Amino acid sequence: MTGARTRPVTVTVTNYDEARFDERTCTRAGEIEGLALRPAVTWIDADGVHDTEMVQAIGEAVGIHPLTLEDIANTRQRPKIEDYRDYLYVAVRMLTPGDGEFHSEQVSLVLGKGYVVSFQEHPGDVFERIRERLRAGAGRLRSEGADYLFYALLDAIVDGYFSVIEAFGERIEAVEEEVVADPDRETLQAIYALKRSLVALRRSVWPLRDVVAELERGESPLIREPMLVYLRDVYDHT
Repeated sequence: MTGARTRPVTVTVTNYDEARFDERTCTRAGEIEGLALRPAVTWIDADGVHDTEMVQAIGEAVGIHPLTLEDIANTRQRPKIEDYRDYLYVAVRMLTPGDGEFHSEQVSLVLGKGYVVSFQEHPGDVFERIRERLRAGAGRLRSEGADYLFYALLDAIVDGYFSVIEAFGERIEAVEEEVVADPDRETLQAIYALKRSLVALRRSVWPLRDVVAELERGESPLIREPMLVYLRDVYDHT
């Protein structure tokens, strides 16, 4: 934990449209101003929330309310959505398979007019394919607005759940074989561990259904009507 607190937060600011692409990395709060909210789609991606000065600088650059910044720093929240009119704030859990368990961290997404901000607890995420598509100009990302980028990030997080579920399936099969072949005290402990993990998984995923359902209703002007069918697909996945 000490290393995580002292490690500098790296912020990647990406500005793009169909014809242009610019990607820059910032490690100091003073570098944020001027890079954000150019006349294109802006994606600000922060790989940590422990540096309050950096989080504050991002908030000031795009106009994020102090209460939202508090929520971003508080990484023990259930998935939720809040509409501040000028922007939408969504907190979700990003899950990745681990050794016998799964790793869970909070990702905060902020969708505003022409921009998306993503805050993660640690480096490493499920967004690399999105970065590659933006750099290569592949697919629809470069020709769409910020709401499509917002959808793509949310969809990548939900898709990551499937790899966790597959890992659980393999663990369950292994425990079933032990139960049939030669059950012992360790088998019982493995069953209890699986149960705890599945409960934690449900707590991370289940509230997300309500979040996506609210997005899908299309009540925010920040989400264009053509995007609703994509959000409906994310809802089906959850």
